Amino acid sequence: MKWLAWALVALGLSVAASAPALAQESQHRERVELGQNFPNPFNPETTIPFTLPEGLFADGERPVVSLRVYNVLAQLVAIPILQGSGEPLDNLRLDWNGTGQYAAYWDGKVLNTDREAASGVYVYQLVVNGQRFTGKMTVVK
Repeated sequence: MKWLAWALVALGLSVAASAPALAQESQHRERVELGQNFPNPFNPETTIPFTLPEGLFADGERPVVSLRVYNVLAQLVAIPILQGSGEPLDNLRLDWNGTGQYAAYWDGKVLNTDREAASGVYVYQLVVNGQRFTGKMTVVK
């Protein structure tokens, strides 16, 4: 686990900054939440849920959202797509969907190739209006 902490530091993060799991309470959340990908471990594809609070969309605002997958060497491996739109989550301005619950899809392929990611631990990072949230997932072949 020490190597994962070093990888997070290399990404400019701290282990303590990891996002909490999705809460089951109210749909009216006060903060951004990054959920655990599922399935986990996975092969070859996975879904990454996240929740954005309604307040981010106040007064017609549209938050800027990115989601990236990194290997333990902090190298960019993939940019998942937003489920429902198929758009890469790369500085994407999102519209309020009525619930605040969104999901990203990663097909398990390395960015701009048809090659599947190797077995191992990966870090996924959600950035919402500059605020970062991280999680980890495992590819098993």
